[in-house]
Amino acid sequence: MALVEHERSLAVVVHGGAGRVDPATWDDRVAAVVRARDAAWSRLASGASALEAAVEAVRRLEDDPLFNAGVGAALNREGFAELDAAVMDGEERAFGAVAAVRDVRNPVELALEVLRSEHVLLAGEGASRFARERGIPACDPRELVTERQRERWRRARRGEAAERSGTVGAVVLDAAGRLAAASSTGGMVDQRVGRVGDTPLPGAGVYAEAGLGAATATGHGEYFARALASWRAVLALRERDPDEAVRHALNEVERLGGRGGLILVDARGRTAWAKTTPEMSVAWRSAEGEGAQIGDEAWV
Repeated sequence: MALVEHERSLAVVVHGGAGRVDPATWDDRVAAVVRARDAAWSRLASGASALEAAVEAVRRLEDDPLFNAGVGAALNREGFAELDAAVMDGEERAFGAVAAVRDVRNPVELALEVLRSEHVLLAGEGASRFARERGIPACDPRELVTERQRERWRRARRGEAAERSGTVGAVVLDAAGRLAAASSTGGMVDQRVGRVGDTPLPGAGVYAEAGLGAATATGHGEYFARALASWRAVLALRERDPDEAVRHALNEVERLGGRGGLILVDARGRTAWAKTTPEMSVAWRSAEGEGAQIGDEAWV
């Protein structure tokens, strides 16, 4: 793969959630994370910042009903979607997040507006009001519900095993050496109303720090929050290479009883990802190459 000079420091990793999903959807999931990766890369190649590119990748996945974010998000105990999202810019450790939002189609865009404000986290009705102030239109909550997720919810309510897929996310290094991460989720199927996982908590679901790296997580949020998994992975870069840093963080999550996955990029453009679940759809591109995978099978 030939790269022009300004692309040699760029790196993008995108994931579509960790868990167990229908094998019939594997090809479509891989194709979707590749499209999101390529959209982020295109933005970078055109001079966009790492933060802008990460938001672009996540927004693409929020619009794809295959994934547990935005349209197609998991349904809570009362049968509707409550969405969480977060973004972080490593330069000033600027962070913005929203939680338990019911009427915003692309919560990652709202999280970006929170980052640009005096706030760090807005939730529920307050987040919705802020969205209107920032020109983000309301959507009918029913627009977020798909029949596929409705069936998952019915099965969960009957106590049957259901497909489980987690958060979507992206980590990016841009040509100026800036690092950023973004993430979005509908949480867990049949979760309590108002339940919030790790995604909108800084250092848990998302973390980025200049000179070190950026990471985002997917999995059972309570365990990733307790482990401060994304912060732990980035901090580990001080002493470990990216692959070891990701494993270090996931080992702590497992020690606490949780499972999931992490993606990471460091300040040198090295990428890493790992999972402790059967599948995690991932696509990556950097000076070292590009590819995608789900489960343990790779498409390069």
